[in-house]
Formats: sequence, structure tokens, C-alpha cells
Amino acid sequence: MKTNKGVIFILIAGVLWGTIGIFVRNLNALGLEAMQLVFIRALITAVVLLVGVLIYDRKLLKIKLRDLWCFIGTAILSILFFYYFYFVTIEKASLAVAAVLLYTAPIFVMLMSLVLFKEKLTGKKIGACILAFVGCALVAGILDGGGNALSPAALLTGLLSGFGYALYSIFSRFALNKGYSSVTITVYTFVIALLCLLPFADYATIGAAIAAKPGTAVLASLGLSIFVTVIPYLLYTAGLETVNSSKASIMASVEPVMACVVSVAVFRESMSFFGGLGMVLVIAAIVVLNLQPHRGKGDIN
Repeated sequence: MKTNKGVIFILIAGVLWGTIGIFVRNLNALGLEAMQLVFIRALITAVVLLVGVLIYDRKLLKIKLRDLWCFIGTAILSILFFYYFYFVTIEKASLAVAAVLLYTAPIFVMLMSLVLFKEKLTGKKIGACILAFVGCALVAGILDGGGNALSPAALLTGLLSGFGYALYSIFSRFALNKGYSSVTITVYTFVIALLCLLPFADYATIGAAIAAKPGTAVLASLGLSIFVTVIPYLLYTAGLETVNSSKASIMASVEPVMACVVSVAVFRESMSFFGGLGMVLVIAAIVVLNLQPHRGKGDIN
């Protein structure tokens, strides 16, 4: 059975996103905190994408003013919204709980896609969504002890982070349906996000971190921006051209699996039986989604 290249793009994007811990930990060690990393990520990503488009094809920057809301949606309502509430949740609850709540995103995408894009709600999608969510919960270590009580505030911000994460697929779908390329969507997403962050950036702290260890700071910042942002966002958005939003969001759940692999292989952190089981469930969810019979050229389920 022929494999949709969009599926491959989305899986690669998820794997790359899962390596973010390597770069974040190096930058954290230099004294940089979450929102400073968001700014660095947006700055380098926006510059790299803009320069690339100006060299490659300036026509990709052409958009209609009436369609600007799509890109404001991917930038402010998704990227910045989800990062902010995710970091707040990490402060209010454990990282494991924050990760599980973030990966409620496929559920939000599935529900919104039913209404907005008339996507079909199939038994396989529901089953895969459940498998992916349970798998993410196990990978995050939710059953490995800890069991801290979750406050209503942490629950709310965690669900909002998942909702914001889901909105990228939704607003990107609107933009794709209007004929914009994945490159155009990604460029405007990060340029708008950067413009919103400029007044709030802590330039002094960022400058001090770079001055302390310039080599580490530059390499980690480039990795965070290019390897974990530019490449996977381009791939994921391109994948949405041939894979519907709800399916793509579930497949991207490979991200916490890769993060778990990185923690074990790179940082020598132990992985429990439940963590391994969670990885199997997420992979099973992806397999279930892609066992659907091929229906013809126009089918992107």
C-alpha cells in the first residue's frame, strides 16, 4: 500500500520536536528561562525563513489582507498562546501532568475539524486518539508515582495549552484551503509571533548568556530554531496539504515518544515499564490511523 508523503512529513516533524530537550537544557544551563527561549526561537526562525524566502521566491510573501487573520491565528492564538499556558502549567503542576494536558490537542483538533471542515468522525480516529492520549500519559510517567493533586488553575491552563496547540492545525488548514503554501504559513506565523514578543524580550539576560558561553549559546539557539522549529514546522504544515487535521494531530503524538528516547539515550534517565508501554501505544495509534484502506486520489483521511 502506497504511503502518503504527508504522513512521513508529519512523523519526521514529531520526531524533530521531540529532540527539543537537548537544546533547551543547554540554554537553561546558561540561565535562560522559558519565555526567553520562546523569543530566541521566534527571532532566529523568523529571520532564517524571511531570508530564505527572499532568496528563493519572494512571491511566497504575497498574501491578501483579508486573509491575515489566518496567520494571526497560527502566530498569536496558537504559537504564543500555547507556549504561554504550557509554561504556566509547568509552574503550577509537574512536567508529566503538563505534558499529558498538552496532548489533549488531538481531541480538540478532532472536535473542531468535525464542525469547521466537515471531517468524518470514524471509529479508527476515536480509537487512535484514545491510544495516543493514554500512551502520552504513560510516557509522561503519570502512573510512576508522584500523584500530586491537580489544582483547578493548573487543569485550566493545561487544557488551554492543549487547545492552543490544536489551533495551529486548524488555522493552518484555513490558510491551506485559501491556497497558501506551507512556507508562506510558517514564515508569517513566526514573523507575527516575533513582532508580538519584541516589546517584552529580556535582552540583558539573553546578552549575558551569550557573552558567558558564546559557542554553546549560538549552537543551542540555532538547533532550537532551525532543527526543532524551521524544519519540523515546514514539514508539518506541508503534511497538512495531504493529511487531514485530526489525523495529523494524532500522528504528531510521536513527539513525547521521541522526547522519552532522548531522555534515556542522551541524558541517561531511566525509563519505566509504563513509559515503554506508552511508547508502544502511541506507535499503535499511528499504525491504526494508517491502516485505513485507500479510497482514491481525493481521499486525505
